[in-house]
Amino acid sequence: MALSPAGDIPAASPEPTPLPPRPRAPIALVVLATLAVGFTLWAAQDVVLPVLLAAFFALVGNPIIRLLRRLYLPRFLAALLVLLGGLAGAGTLGVQLWQPASVWFREAPRELRQLAPKLREWTKPVQEANRAAENFARAAGGETGKRPQIVRTAQDDPYRALTTTPRLVASILAVVLLTFFFMVYGENLQRQAIALLPSRQQKKFTVDILHSIEREVSRYVLTISVINTVVGLIFGAALYLLDMPLTDAMLWGTLVALLNFAPYVGPLIGVMMMLLVGFITFDEPLYTLLPAGIYLALHTLEGQIVTPIILGRRMALSPLVLILALMLFGWAWGMIGLLLAVPLLVCVKLVLARVEGMEGWARLLE
Repeated sequence: MALSPAGDIPAASPEPTPLPPRPRAPIALVVLATLAVGFTLWAAQDVVLPVLLAAFFALVGNPIIRLLRRLYLPRFLAALLVLLGGLAGAGTLGVQLWQPASVWFREAPRELRQLAPKLREWTKPVQEANRAAENFARAAGGETGKRPQIVRTAQDDPYRALTTTPRLVASILAVVLLTFFFMVYGENLQRQAIALLPSRQQKKFTVDILHSIEREVSRYVLTISVINTVVGLIFGAALYLLDMPLTDAMLWGTLVALLNFAPYVGPLIGVMMMLLVGFITFDEPLYTLLPAGIYLALHTLEGQIVTPIILGRRMALSPLVLILALMLFGWAWGMIGLLLAVPLLVCVKLVLARVEGMEGWARLLE
């Protein structure tokens, strides 16, 4: 122990210098960086979307691969079986639904024209009220002439299919190959990337986040996929019991299952489409509303009871934040953005919940 010059009073140890506070970026810089990232994701969607779709499909297949690994199958063979099974199922379903879908698209204009007299009878009181309003406006000296409308017709480009088809095929092949490589080499790539981190604490923290994201998102995506498939099967069976042809019932059941991946937006589109299908398929007024009513009842039962019981509160997301994310991703990436919006938002919530100081932002998303 050091002594003072007097020899009896110990010298005071120097106080540690406090660490300087971490500089914070200006809000304007954060906003500009966010806008730059968003514009980059929109501009590079031809590259980004295949990667995100492949990661999404790999997350769906990872629980099945882990189950096959317990049967002492190599990861390469397990991933190949899962990928081939998924492609075979999608191909078989596509072949079965191609004919009814083409018939519906070909006959939809004619059916809609035949639907006009039926709707005219139902809307006759509204039309009479409109005529009374027009007569009143004409008597008051309003404009009686109609402004000419310019109708522009789109010109068919015979070479458009030749230019878009190879790009579509290339994108599908890229998604298939990336999905297979994510399933086979994802763990090894993840392990090598974590090895680049400098400290042991950072490695442990990153491993914890990645394992949590993979486990929770895989569970979420696989569970939602099973629930939506069951909803589609039940809805297709209900349409078949309403004397709709089996192929048509399978078509609309599959469409309902796919639309159910986009919360709020997908079911809204589905209800409107089922209203149109009911008007076209059935003649009785009660039967015309049954497809939309059955789908609305199924979606309410699934969204309010089944999904919360199975997934619990861990995957709960704020409806407002969810709608904003659906609008943003749907605007940037179209239907694929609607499909990926919820898994990406779940990933963001899981990361924020484990980063110190960001727990409040994670609670904000709930």
